[in-house]
Amino acid sequence: MSLPHAILTALVEKPSSGLELTRRFDRSIGYFWSATHQQIYRELGKLEADGLIRALPGQQPARGQKKSYEVLPAGRDELARWTATSQDPKPLRDAMLLRLRAAAVVGTSGIEADLRRHLELHERQLAEYKEIEERDFPPGRDSTEDRLRHLVLRAGIDLETFWTQWLGHALAEFAGLTDGEGRG
Repeated sequence: MSLPHAILTALVEKPSSGLELTRRFDRSIGYFWSATHQQIYRELGKLEADGLIRALPGQQPARGQKKSYEVLPAGRDELARWTATSQDPKPLRDAMLLRLRAAAVVGTSGIEADLRRHLELHERQLAEYKEIEERDFPPGRDSTEDRLRHLVLRAGIDLETFWTQWLGHALAEFAGLTDGEGRG
């Protein structure tokens, strides 16, 4: 349900072609709302058919040229409606947590190595978020837009901090397991 709203948000921020949108998703929105390039292009078609966006006027692209889109008033209204709507948090679904629960009954073979791999991935993502924070949010950038965008980035930083700490605890717990407690 939220992919169209992610696309509307990106287009309100800056009218873009499908290719530009996919690149922006890869660099920013995709950190917290991922979508494949195919999903983005498919959704652009639906949003245009629903009258929420349109190709920029005067740009009828020839074959192979990119078509840029902008949000229409109906699209902005839909985004405002969606933003104001209350939503419950989604339950956490993480395969690693389920695998650990299964390991309690079938053994832990392979889990410890994957915990280490996950830790490395989360440490890299945390470092990337901190680089973005340093680059894009220096002291003094305190407009409403900047503060809200920074708040989203802080959520990513805090979440990655949680995962790196939790994975450290999990690996410490594994270090304390004895061979007789299901490690094999």
